[in-house]
Amino acid sequence: MTGNEPFRNQDLPITERVEDLVSRLTTEQKAGQVSQFFYFATPEASEANADNDVNEVEQAIVEGRAGSVLFVRDVATANRLQKLAVEKSPLGIPLLFGFDVIHGFRTVMPAPLAVAASFCPQTARRGQEVAAREARSVGIHWAFAPMVDIARDPRWGRMFEGAGEDPYLGSAMAAAQVQGFQGELDEQGRLGAHSILAGPKHLAGYGAAVGGRDYEDSDISDNELWNVYLPPFHAAVKAGAANIMSAYMDLNGIPASGNRWLLTEVLRDEMGFEGFVVSDANAVRSLATQHFAKDLTDAAARAMHAGLDMEMTMADPAYSRLPQAIAEGAVSEEELDQAVRRVLTAKFRLGLFEHPFADESLTKETLDAPGHREVAREAAEKSLVLLKNEGLLPLDVPALKQVAVVGQLADSARDSLGPWIFDFDVDETVTVLDGLRARFGEAVEVTWAPGASIPDRIFPSMFDAMEAEPTVTGEGYDDDAAIDLAVEQARQADVVVVVAGQRQNQTGEKASVSSLDLPGRQLEQLQRLQETGTPVVLVLMSARPLDLRWADENLPAILQAWYPGTRGGEAVAAALVGDVSPAGRLPFTWVRTVGQVPMTLSHYTTFQPESAHERYWDEPSTPLYPFGHGLSYAHFEYSNLRVDDPAIGVGETTTVRVTLTNVSDREADEVAQLYLHQRHGSASRPVRELKGFQRVTLAPGERRELSFELGPDELRYWNAATRGWVQDASTFDVWVGGSSLAQLGTTFEVR
Repeated sequence: MTGNEPFRNQDLPITERVEDLVSRLTTEQKAGQVSQFFYFATPEASEANADNDVNEVEQAIVEGRAGSVLFVRDVATANRLQKLAVEKSPLGIPLLFGFDVIHGFRTVMPAPLAVAASFCPQTARRGQEVAAREARSVGIHWAFAPMVDIARDPRWGRMFEGAGEDPYLGSAMAAAQVQGFQGELDEQGRLGAHSILAGPKHLAGYGAAVGGRDYEDSDISDNELWNVYLPPFHAAVKAGAANIMSAYMDLNGIPASGNRWLLTEVLRDEMGFEGFVVSDANAVRSLATQHFAKDLTDAAARAMHAGLDMEMTMADPAYSRLPQAIAEGAVSEEELDQAVRRVLTAKFRLGLFEHPFADESLTKETLDAPGHREVAREAAEKSLVLLKNEGLLPLDVPALKQVAVVGQLADSARDSLGPWIFDFDVDETVTVLDGLRARFGEAVEVTWAPGASIPDRIFPSMFDAMEAEPTVTGEGYDDDAAIDLAVEQARQADVVVVVAGQRQNQTGEKASVSSLDLPGRQLEQLQRLQETGTPVVLVLMSARPLDLRWADENLPAILQAWYPGTRGGEAVAAALVGDVSPAGRLPFTWVRTVGQVPMTLSHYTTFQPESAHERYWDEPSTPLYPFGHGLSYAHFEYSNLRVDDPAIGVGETTTVRVTLTNVSDREADEVAQLYLHQRHGSASRPVRELKGFQRVTLAPGERRELSFELGPDELRYWNAATRGWVQDASTFDVWVGGSSLAQLGTTFEVR
């Protein structure tokens, strides 16, 4: 290298540098730039994925057959591989390192679904800012996140990774996370030194997998696709997302990773996306497996023509066959050039040609930053949802002498962190038991009984080897004796805190369920503890609704803690004793039983609405807890709801105002939620749709006026009859309150 090639001249616009570099690449080298390889260098990961050969990947880097690598998570390995690319590959083009930075890197935030429950986009943004800073410090440039799939079937394990069932909330969380990862850009669109590329996924409809079974096909009506599943992607694109990941599955009979209508006409032409699209793992090769492509060469041509710019693969990329596909006329070189331009643009935006290596001297300081842990603690506090409280919470600390903590999850650091993390540190993780003992100190005796075992997964996953840690239970564990011990400790205590739910590897990818029951004998244990007469608080650790019918009927207090992250135990303890007032709200409808699935807020009125509550003969046709539900230690009143312009024209905007008053004697957060219903028009509309929310902190007695703007973005919808976006002239009902059951309402007209 002479050092004066135009593509290395940082004074030139990125577009000129990209064009110069593309002109220098051979067709084979172009195919390399759009190929991303797994690199399993750790023993546990290599064992779980024996097909991936580390030496072959390094050889591909040297030969220019790899433009990107994923799963490298230590700075020394990243810099070593980058040195191979910069010093030994043709033209010295740096590698792009990607990783699953889902809800934190070293500092683990609550599960993404939990952060959505905060109803605070700023919390989501701050968490991903921390994740980006830590990931970039070890050489990672790109997160395969946020997951913005709408999930309306809680059997689906990857529900934990998204924002729940609602497209409005999902869109707000998608945009905030993109901004958190990518930070502020300069005039050429370049990212800062501590930011990484965001990669919203999975386009599109993955959350609607048939039967909630991971990797299954999705069959989604145009109405639902445009109005429910696509809006969070559009929000992510508008927020500047540099990358989009395509989905594995068939969408309405066409594999998403080979669907030109989806990847080009919708994503680029309709939404205006300008970044690059990557496949999910092996999804291009899977086009042949799914009987869409006849072989891997055909798969490569179809994916490239569809608009998929980079293939993620564990071995033998289909995109290595692109030169053959071009020679056969199956795809054009210009289509490949366009994909290469998009990938190289991302590398230039990251400044990799000027600064390809991570500064190893700063890595430890960044990963150990105390401020990052504080962000995690605050996020956990904001995410907690108080599902039920009959006055037991907050606990009367001065009156307590002994607290019995029960449940294996109470002292499981790994489970507290949740799934889909790979660089965690369990030694610094604060469990619920840790948090309570630290909060009570020596003033209260805190006992712990592991209690009922939580059975392992029936079908182990490759991810278990990389994510799991040994559990309390194992061969020979005596459930009877363990439950008896828990009951005995409960009898001697003033209050029992039971931490129940699912282990972290019982949710996430390849972790769908056919039942929403508490695993193992946890329900029996709850029943026996309740029979002691000692007040019982249930702290639930899960990322899906579980069957709480008995608990809701019989226990005085239930707190949904999700998987609360690195500092989650402190947050739970603070909420239980009243140091903070829970203010999280459910981002999904909490069904009573799996037989009600799917059940959502924004359903339609349909026929005979007066009997909607009795559609099942054996169970009410209502949720156990509605969307947006969450209790508080404070009390709030909504009043004086009004609309500035009660009659507006199509395309105009009006403002809804409401007065919110804290009528209690303590400071607390409240999540004010606005719901909308269109009474008539060119299509039926849902009974209620979330169209605004604000999380606010009010002092005792404080009164504040809140305002929500309603304009074309909130009032329009995609119409399956006219096959396009419409805004009808109609009468609109609007409600504002603390959940989707808000009763304070008014109307306005669109003429």
